[in-house]
Amino acid sequence: MDALLAILLQVANDLAPFAKMGAGLGAGIAAIGAGIGIGQIGGAAVEAIARQPEAVGDIRSNMIVAAALIEGVAFFAIVISLLIVVL
Repeated sequence: MDALLAILLQVANDLAPFAKMGAGLGAGIAAIGAGIGIGQIGGAAVEAIARQPEAVGDIRSNMIVAAALIEGVAFFAIVISLLIVVL
């Protein structure tokens, strides 16, 4: 059992640079995905306001909530990726 654990720890140590590279790519993809998502939300909100100007308040509040949720998920993904790099 100790030999298996030693082998697994050695493999994990050997693959650490690849894990860090993957974490960096993951953080970048999370940031790009959040930017695209928030951009689509903003575009759809502007289009909805142009079609129905009297619903500006409801559309704006829903847009802010959706953008905040996307930003929260992206922030969580970036923090996890940076923790992988540091640890």
